[in-house]
Amino acid sequence: MKALLIAECRDGKFLDYSYELFGFAAQLGAEATMLLVGKEGELPECGGTVYLADAGRYGEQNPDLHKRLVLAAVERERPDYVVLMHSSYGWDLAPRVAAGLKVAQLSEVVSVADDGFELPCCSQKMRRKAKPVGSPVVLTLQLGAFPAVKPAGAPALQRIDAEGEGKLEFLGYEPPPPKGVDLGRAEVIVSAGRGIGKKENIEAIAALARTLGGEVGASRPVVDSGWIEAGHQVGTTGQTVSPKLYVACGISGAIQHLAGMKKSGFIVAVNKDKEAPIGEVADVLVVADVMQFVPALTAKLAK
Repeated sequence: MKALLIAECRDGKFLDYSYELFGFAAQLGAEATMLLVGKEGELPECGGTVYLADAGRYGEQNPDLHKRLVLAAVERERPDYVVLMHSSYGWDLAPRVAAGLKVAQLSEVVSVADDGFELPCCSQKMRRKAKPVGSPVVLTLQLGAFPAVKPAGAPALQRIDAEGEGKLEFLGYEPPPPKGVDLGRAEVIVSAGRGIGKKENIEAIAALARTLGGEVGASRPVVDSGWIEAGHQVGTTGQTVSPKLYVACGISGAIQHLAGMKKSGFIVAVNKDKEAPIGEVADVLVVADVMQFVPALTAKLAK
């Protein structure tokens, strides 16, 4: 079984989340090769074959040309899977590659299942299993769903080229608006989830954060409900954080949220559901009513 992994660069730098592609290949038990449109001085730390196309010629964001490069690599490798990250780059490129190969595509894979893959559905509230038919199959992976792996050894570099011109002109990257709070620098974060019940209970979460000398975070449902500003959101559509201590209050543990905080040094989860997915990454899971436990903990710590 073979997998062709499509890495990403931005501003000439190899993006580290591309190593999650190797983690996926390892779980699949597939022999991995990688395609990178980048620079020779920014190669991934890995063994095996790396196909390199010059970003100076093909650009970092040129889906028409990049599709042709992927198809050229598929022609050489004959992989069973063509794998990209579920990023803005992957969203753009994956369907073009699938259409060019006339094969199936599965988007936002979160785990490897028996004879197939798991994907989120129903606004992330459920998961479905899908078994692709035919080969190769084009996949995109949810960021953070698979561990980042750096295979031992040095890359065996092979140049790759494609003919033609792109139909789009890439003008540059536009930075996101400044965040109201920089959770990336916080050593302690106490985050609120839908399980806190209502907007008024945010203050209890903030009180615990102040007592611990930390910042307040939140899951996406809390932000979408208007209980707290969007700048506090943790997850793939918010901020990615790695504090020394992360306290998750009433957060069930959707994959998008876990991807944004699972690299925290120590994780405490407070949830009345002992089977909540957050328990899989938590160092300590407190099975309790959040709005009974959090004020009691704050009072105890304040003494």
